[in-house]
Amino acid sequence: MLKPASDLRLHHRRVLVIDDSPAVCAALEVLFSLHGAEVLSAACPSEGLAVLQEQPVDLVIQDMNFRREATSGEEGVALFHEIRRVHPDLPIVLMTAWTHLETAVELVKAGAADYLAKPWDDARLLTTVSNLLDLRQARAQAAALRRERHEARAALERRFNLCGAVYESEAMHTLVSVATQVAHADVPVLITGPNGSGKEVLADIIQANSAVRAGPYVKVNLGALPGDLIEAELFGTEAGAFTGARARIGRFEAASGGTLFLDELGNLSAAGQAKLLRVLQTGQFERLGSNATRRAEVRLVAATNADLRGAIRAGTFREDLYYRLNVIELEVPPLAARAEDVLPLARHFLDERHSLSPAAEAALGRYPWPGNVRELRNVIRRACLLAESAEIGEAALNLPALEREPAEAPQPDRAAVESALARNEGNISRAARELGLSRQALYRRMEKLGLKTDT
Repeated sequence: MLKPASDLRLHHRRVLVIDDSPAVCAALEVLFSLHGAEVLSAACPSEGLAVLQEQPVDLVIQDMNFRREATSGEEGVALFHEIRRVHPDLPIVLMTAWTHLETAVELVKAGAADYLAKPWDDARLLTTVSNLLDLRQARAQAAALRRERHEARAALERRFNLCGAVYESEAMHTLVSVATQVAHADVPVLITGPNGSGKEVLADIIQANSAVRAGPYVKVNLGALPGDLIEAELFGTEAGAFTGARARIGRFEAASGGTLFLDELGNLSAAGQAKLLRVLQTGQFERLGSNATRRAEVRLVAATNADLRGAIRAGTFREDLYYRLNVIELEVPPLAARAEDVLPLARHFLDERHSLSPAAEAALGRYPWPGNVRELRNVIRRACLLAESAEIGEAALNLPALEREPAEAPQPDRAAVESALARNEGNISRAARELGLSRQALYRRMEKLGLKTDT
């Protein structure tokens, strides 16, 4: 679709035209100058390369033949490859009346931005150039943002132990930054998010940077324990407390002076919740089958994939315990909402012998990852075991969902959108990146949810 002239953003852009025809150079200079662009002209490849060496240029329009009798396009091909060698990111538009289509197609595959035949259509050429310049600016901004994130992460790594956390997204950088900030505070931390999203990594970062990092670090997956044994595991038992019971300390005692990480907190029974609340408030507890009160000084980090607010409304989780736990709450988004993290994580999970093909990387980017980081890790490990060559192709990933229509990424609810907007001070672009959406998709989502879009 052609852009209206009012939508063309060519002001302060510099276009270089390399063509042996003075008439062509003059016509293009008039055309682009009318829309605010500065146009430089060169009559031959050597002159064009000299201009590129001396001045910054945003886009090149080059002819393919520079002698009147030439029709092969060989000079244009050589010029294109030389420009691409020196300026790999510079958009190049090919223009000629003679070059064979096969030559143009090969150059487009090699990185040419577009191919236009003479005589050209002014409106289409203007739209093509405007779109390419917009795309280049967007890529430059994205590259600058990546550099900024890398610098911010490097600064964070110099100050804190990030436990090998792998991420690229702004959402995860913000979470990791907050985790390092609260690590020294002697308050419980509640980490929420779907299964396999990386909650334990945040717990590790909190422990590694806490005031009690030299103490014990005890992890308990409550979801892997039978319900009737959870209390015994947490608080310990006395001999004879139940059939076959022996005297043993619980995880709270084992973690005293250090950190206790309780995963899958939503599985804790009502009695266990009461005891947990008490030990958080007083540091006191009793072993199962004993009346002797014991004390433990523990930094507690808890994690859950459950909707604890919904559990409170349903009467299955104590409201007072919830508010005692979530002095600091860190919400880990699903991998589908932070697509920038997929490839860095995939490369991290590769063994030393394997790499990913471009097709495999594209497939990983399209897949919705319902199992989050854990699923991605398993996919990569399986592919490394089964791949028939050092380069893992798309087929070796064995992602059956790609054979169907790609699953639609989960849409953030009203609370998630409002929270993202609040954290980013109403900045739509930053909120959209955090939610894993495009700016336009976030606008549509806000309209659907009845939120104001005039921010």
